[in-house]
Amino acid sequence: WPAFWMMGADFLTGRPWPYNGEIDIMEVLGRNTLEGYSTLHAPAYNGGAGYGQRYTAPGGVDLANDYHVWAVEWDSKGMTFKLDGTTVFVASKATVEATRGPWVFDHPFYVILNLAVGGDFPGPVDGTTPFPSRMLVDYVRVYQN
Repeated sequence: WPAFWMMGADFLTGRPWPYNGEIDIMEVLGRNTLEGYSTLHAPAYNGGAGYGQRYTAPGGVDLANDYHVWAVEWDSKGMTFKLDGTTVFVASKATVEATRGPWVFDHPFYVILNLAVGGDFPGPVDGTTPFPSRMLVDYVRVYQN
């Protein structure tokens, strides 16, 4: 269950999840590497009720077979999530606030890259869980206007 995500930096000073906000740039479940997920989590929309999108990789490629470029472009109006240059999800601040709840993302965040095994989202580890597993990362870049 590889994931690239960001957690609100105020988590480090004691603000609990999901009040600090979570931005899942990319999650891919090992049981289906043809799809990815990009999701926002906040107090009014978190866990399985997060505000996000499941998508098939552009061209229908298997995400486990090659390197890919995931990105989130984030400004005061919202976030645009991209996979290999193709927009896969847009989270407009105005739409989120009108339909889901408060936008809690206007403060510093830090980046986390991890490869998890099992959990609530992918389900428990079983005989079909591939071991050993690995996640290869070529680079991480952060830009600021």
